[in-house]
Amino acid sequence: MGKLITLGEHIVQNQGKFPMATGELTALLSGIKLAGKVVNSEINKAGLVDDIIGQQGNTNIQGEEQQKLDVYANRIFKEALGARAVICGLASEEEDDFVAYESSVCQNGNYVILIDPLDGSSNIDVNVSIGTIFCVYQRKSPQGSPAVLEDFLQKGREIVAAGYIVYGSSTMIVMSTGQGVHGYTFDPSIGVFFLSHENLRFPEQGKIYSVNEGNFPFFDEKIKQYLRYCKEHDPASNRPYTGRYIGSLVSDFHRNLIKGGIYLYPSTSLKPDGKLRLLYECNPMAYLAEQAGGVAITGNEHILDIQPTELHQRCPLIIGSKSMVTELQGFLEA
Repeated sequence: MGKLITLGEHIVQNQGKFPMATGELTALLSGIKLAGKVVNSEINKAGLVDDIIGQQGNTNIQGEEQQKLDVYANRIFKEALGARAVICGLASEEEDDFVAYESSVCQNGNYVILIDPLDGSSNIDVNVSIGTIFCVYQRKSPQGSPAVLEDFLQKGREIVAAGYIVYGSSTMIVMSTGQGVHGYTFDPSIGVFFLSHENLRFPEQGKIYSVNEGNFPFFDEKIKQYLRYCKEHDPASNRPYTGRYIGSLVSDFHRNLIKGGIYLYPSTSLKPDGKLRLLYECNPMAYLAEQAGGVAITGNEHILDIQPTELHQRCPLIIGSKSMVTELQGFLEA
């Protein structure tokens, strides 16, 4: 076994590379780590404790049924991050509007955070891997004042840190502060995240395509052509590719990051703007993808170049190994 380095130690070692490195990033990540541990503990009880699984009985602003753990995870992250007093505001997929922390200490914070507290929550009841997605921006509003909408409606290019937690066979935080992508695996016996995957990179060429093929009738014809191409037998190009789709963006992305592949949730005739949220899902994942040598596009533009206009804006997403995304672009441009 090599030298054990904790997430906190690794961040401190590289803190000089982070904008405004005054210890605020470490404090912010401390809140994410703590909340992730608490949520992980609750997820591990699913099936044993009746009041943490199933539907909450209400819908979020996107019109989706909230799961009980959706609501629980949202509260835990909101409280844990607010207690660190380094962020002035938080926007969540589960909240109608952004949260501007009221304390004068928080209003001096330099950052805002956007978060999907529990991605893939429809899989909770069937014991499939789910996750948390987050990204951090430097605020635009003056320090010492409440957070405003402008602080959250920033292009993905302005992200200063992003990552996800995957709650699976092991629990991992995968994140970047602009200096590559690193993975930290949770050791539940001592409650610590250790650096386990340093400088993660998308394999240049993958063999996995991830898409909800139940939407096939509603895809654009060029997407249909690409999916038929993925299934064709052609030994020279290692086709057919392998179809893998979990239905949790974190899990599908994580597998493709490790093994090489492409994930698609394109626009459809039913949902021309796509399904995934730009600020809470697409931007953080696109940031990680580019840091890891991958590509993330809507089909005709890079995700990170989109100027958001609203908190819960939706966006098509095509993301993964560079050569596979380029291959798909060839179909879209034909």
